[in-house]
Amino acid sequence: QVQLVESGGGLVQPGGSLRLSCVASGFTFNNYAMSWYRQAPGKERELVAYISSMTGSSNYADSVKGRFTISRDNAKNTVYLQMNSLKPEDTAVYYCKAEFRRPGLGLDYWGQGTQVTVSS
Repeated sequence: QVQLVESGGGLVQPGGSLRLSCVASGFTFNNYAMSWYRQAPGKERELVAYISSMTGSSNYADSVKGRFTISRDNAKNTVYLQMNSLKPEDTAVYYCKAEFRRPGLGLDYWGQGTQVTVSS
């Protein structure tokens, strides 16, 4: 069955770094675009970073540009989110998402989330 398993979250001080990982199984990872989303308490889930399936091109939310980097290793079925210069407002549950789009077909898979807390 399809699984997305995130790891790497935790408690970090402002200015610190974390690297999130999301390991995928149960589908052809290479064919799926991958994203990281986050949801803070009382707020809607928001897109943080996206990486395409074919070219590996990426884009980011304005709030994380220059601080976060998304990457993927298709040989390991894994997507990463390197988070540097973390701020308290980055505190949230972070989710990875796999998406597949073709004319007439759309598939989305979500992980269970990993908590990131930025606090002194």
